[in-house]
Amino acid sequence: MVLSIALSVSSFAGKVDTVLVHSDVMNKDIKAIVVTPTPSRKARNVHYPVVYLLHGASANCKYYLEKVKPTLPEIADRLGFIFVTPDALNSWYFDSPVRKNYKYETFMSSELVSYIDSAYNTIPEKKGRAITGLSMGGHGALYLAFRHKEVYGACGSMSGGVDIRPFPRNWELPYDLGEYASHKKNWDANTVVNQIDRIEDGDLSIIIDCGEGDFFLEVNKSLHERLLGRKISHDFTTRPGEHNSAYWENSLDYQLLFFKKYFERNGIK
Repeated sequence: MVLSIALSVSSFAGKVDTVLVHSDVMNKDIKAIVVTPTPSRKARNVHYPVVYLLHGASANCKYYLEKVKPTLPEIADRLGFIFVTPDALNSWYFDSPVRKNYKYETFMSSELVSYIDSAYNTIPEKKGRAITGLSMGGHGALYLAFRHKEVYGACGSMSGGVDIRPFPRNWELPYDLGEYASHKKNWDANTVVNQIDRIEDGDLSIIIDCGEGDFFLEVNKSLHERLLGRKISHDFTTRPGEHNSAYWENSLDYQLLFFKKYFERNGIK
C-alpha cells in the first residue's frame, strides 16, 4: 500500500506538494516534492507528462527547488509538466546487494511511479514519462531508464557519474557495493556504462551533457563513445562549466526542451 501526506504551497505559479510515499520493499516512507501545473478552469481534467528529477549525493528532494531551479513551479505552468523530485540518500538509485534495506531501483521504477500515477493527473505511459538527474542523479536516471525502458520513454544526465568504477572510495559507494577490490562484480553490474546492452536504438530518447571542467567529463565521453559504438542515437553536449548548481541551472533548460520535443513527437502538447 502507498500512503501520502501532502503539504501544499501555492505562492508560486504552480502547486508544490511535499508527499510521503510508502515503500513496501524498504518498509519506510520516503519524502518527495511534486510540482504540478495550475489547472485552468476550462481544463480541470487535463493529464500531464511527468519529469522525474534525481538529486546528487549528499542532497535531498528539495535540492532542485532550493539550489537549481526555484522557478520550477512557473516552468510547470509554462510547459505543462509535472515534476517529481524524490529523496534517495546516497543510494545511487540501485538495489544495493550489500545494504538490504536500500532498494531504490525498485522504489523509483515501480512504487514511486505507481503512486504518482494514482495521485496525480498523469499520462501513465512511457510516452508521458522522462527522467533525468545531476551527478549521482545522472547515473540514477540513465541506470533506471536503461533497465526499465518499459517505464520511461526519455532520459537524461547532467554531469552524471555514469561510470562509478574510477571512484572506488567516494560517496559511500563501498557501503552500497562492497569494497571494489573484493566485490568487482557488484560494481560492474551496477554502473551505467554496463547497462547499454539492455537497449537498442529507438528504445529511449537520450540526452547527456557535462561541463568541460567537471571531474566526470571523461566517463561521460566514454559513455558517449560506447553509445556511438552500439549505434544508439542520443544527444551529447559538453559546455564550459564545472560540477555545480550554476552549470545544472543552465543545463536543465536544454534538457527540458529536449523532453518537450519528445512529448510532442508522441502527441502530447
